[in-house]
Amino acid sequence: MLPLLLLLLATAHGLEETRSVPILASSSLGGLTTASTFVLEQPRCVFTNVQEDTVIWLVVATVEGTHTFNNSVAPGTPERAFQRFPTTASAYMTLNTTLLNYPCTTAPGAITVLRVGSETSCAKNPMRPTCNGPLPGPGPYQVKFLALADSKPVSETGWSEPITLRTAQPPGSIPTMGSGRSAGMIALTSILSILFAILLAGLVAMLVFGGLDACGGSSTLSKAEAVTVRRYNTHHVYDQPAARL
Repeated sequence: MLPLLLLLLATAHGLEETRSVPILASSSLGGLTTASTFVLEQPRCVFTNVQEDTVIWLVVATVEGTHTFNNSVAPGTPERAFQRFPTTASAYMTLNTTLLNYPCTTAPGAITVLRVGSETSCAKNPMRPTCNGPLPGPGPYQVKFLALADSKPVSETGWSEPITLRTAQPPGSIPTMGSGRSAGMIALTSILSILFAILLAGLVAMLVFGGLDACGGSSTLSKAEAVTVRRYNTHHVYDQPAARL
């Protein structure tokens, strides 16, 4: 009954509701939804029957808050403050800009999307009630665009489909590979590590024993040379008597 009453009230105030509803940006873009943000297409060629200086606001609400949302509550008031969302404010208004920034024609390289929840510096600042701060949980949320002329609502879109954000997973619950394959890889790595250690130990042993053999051979050769010199001197001693004869 209350949503119908709000709709009749909006019609009585001359509020135009377009047939458009906000949608998430193209899936070709990365990071459409994160744990605290989501990306929308800009409302281009949506508000065609309002003045160019009309201010377009984005309304972010809980699913329950869409049923009781009142367009006549001004942005920036406590009832629409981001810092109170969603505990004491079921909706907040942010990303205000004039209709001139949403032209129908798109220039090459122009940005045509809106990232909701990208401002972190003002998230806890009560002096910035229209802050585009990170969303406080996974939701779901619903959004719409509301056009204000002289602070009065003149046109709006419908509510979007519910948008649910990503949730962080504990590290232990993130599957890296299949459990059987992981065990096989661990076993193979262990075996290769053991084989490498054995090979390294064998190489070190070969170098050590090779060095000892080289030292032993050099010592034997020195002794043999010394004996040869002594025998040479002895040979001359025994040859002297024979020379006299």
